[in-house]
Amino acid sequence: ASTPRRSSVAKVVEVAAAVIERPDGSFLLAQRPAGKVYAGWWEFPGGKVEAGEPAERALARELHEELGIDVRSAYPWITRLHAYEHATVRLNFFRVLEWSGEPHPREQQAFVWQFLDTPIASPMLPANAPVLASLALPREYAITNAESLGVDFLLSRLNFRLRDGLRLIQVRDKNLPDRTGFAKKVIDLSHRHGAKVLVNGGPALGDGVHFTAQQLMALKERPARGLAAASCHTREELARAMQLELDFAVLGPVRDTASHEGAATLGWDGFAAIVRGASIPVYAIGGMRREEIEAAWRAGAHGLAMISGAWDRTGR
Repeated sequence: ASTPRRSSVAKVVEVAAAVIERPDGSFLLAQRPAGKVYAGWWEFPGGKVEAGEPAERALARELHEELGIDVRSAYPWITRLHAYEHATVRLNFFRVLEWSGEPHPREQQAFVWQFLDTPIASPMLPANAPVLASLALPREYAITNAESLGVDFLLSRLNFRLRDGLRLIQVRDKNLPDRTGFAKKVIDLSHRHGAKVLVNGGPALGDGVHFTAQQLMALKERPARGLAAASCHTREELARAMQLELDFAVLGPVRDTASHEGAATLGWDGFAAIVRGASIPVYAIGGMRREEIEAAWRAGAHGLAMISGAWDRTGR
């Protein structure tokens, strides 16, 4: 379908949209019913936010009205602005992981449970389609620390974590002798398990590049190929990452961390304030442990980026 013309309507329509996810990794898509704009097109379920209504409350109301379910936990995720010919909409996406009741169409709309590795229902509304790439990002972003742990130990732990499901890694280790050789070993091992690897600062040996905050602010455009991510510490830096349409960002430090000893920390409130309304997924970094994933979700994080927490022998 052709891209809708940019709307001349100044008012932005606020919408709450739900990524309803089952434990098996499937998520729900709904088809717009006859009589509505874009009837027959597929989207994430949700609806308009009423004046003065919190987006999370609107989400719960719409899902009850449309699907007959009651939301138990919904986490703020990403926010996408899109101009259709009839209106400009701001989609406030939430990830819904717990609910009561079985979804059923209460407004005669069709719906389907989808997996990311299977053909997606089409046509998909343009504002919803880019969200699929963000949804495919795993909840953990593991960052190498071979300089402290040793190359052999790191590769051994990486092999264990990959077998356990780790799927996104950053090669950091900026001062490691033969850094390129180490990066190639990480990439080779990771690719055997279907995991992706970004190299901090480049070169683009693997599946993309992770930019430092300094590199981010000097960047003119994102690389044409591969994943592109960046480290951020301020709203200004995150805004630049969003402007460049990077695939994701890492924000912190949330807590004290050995890699940035003495640095000012954000805490969860500071993290949430910076990330609110972000158009790209943001990982929380700085003193993170895997058991803190729910705290991260509540603050608006996509997931956790970890250095020591990723390689701890206890797995905690």
